[in-house]
Amino acid sequence: MNSLEANIRENSTKGQLNAIRKNGNVPAIIYGGKDQNQKISISKKLLKMLIEKENFLSNIISLNVDGKTQNVLPREVKYHILSDEPTHVDFLRVLPGVKIKIEVPVNFINHEKSPGLKRGGVLNIVRRKVELKCPSEKIPGSLTLDLDGIDIGESFKISSVKLEDDVVPTIQGRDFVIATLAAPTVMKEPEKPAETEAAEGAEGAEGAEGAEGAAAAADGDKTPADGTKGEKKEGDDKKPAEKKPTEKK
Repeated sequence: MNSLEANIRENSTKGQLNAIRKNGNVPAIIYGGKDQNQKISISKKLLKMLIEKENFLSNIISLNVDGKTQNVLPREVKYHILSDEPTHVDFLRVLPGVKIKIEVPVNFINHEKSPGLKRGGVLNIVRRKVELKCPSEKIPGSLTLDLDGIDIGESFKISSVKLEDDVVPTIQGRDFVIATLAAPTVMKEPEKPAETEAAEGAEGAEGAEGAEGAAAAADGDKTPADGTKGEKKEGDDKKPAEKKPTEKK
């Protein structure tokens, strides 16, 4: 169980609350049960460390308020619209026997033991959290679903989750789906035998050689642009004109 130190605060005006935040603390309130609401402030640094942990809103916290310890459950965290820093927290007192509604995360295990996932199946998670109604002292940390042996086409419903007698889902009257293992959109092609791949490679090489031979033959048959096909041009063999001897006068 996580724990936090808190101090009682009497201030409630906007300016006083902003002063608390400037000093590195976050205003908060504790409510629930027969006791009056209690205004407190907690360290923003320690609060952020707990928020960053998984399932902050579904884990009970031991809160030490000026030396007095009490168990509380975070119900709401407000954040700054620009900085995304926590600005206020609501805590609910955890009282034995009092039932509360809470969203519990769903956890999947043994992915590597699922034949459906090995064949390329896709785990479609319909509900990452399930809202339960249970005594505050019996809040489950998570709902664990085992993928061992699960094949394509199978699904997890709320009836497949083992819950204690006094822990029930808030959705009643239907066996709702939590997740399904669906077929892949593109099926994997079976691997070709090595002999087939070798034969295809040989055929490809022969085809390439044939193409090169045809290209060479085509090059040999090409004729010059003037259509002479390598023949000597007319006049190439003519002797230069002989000069006539000049007559002496």
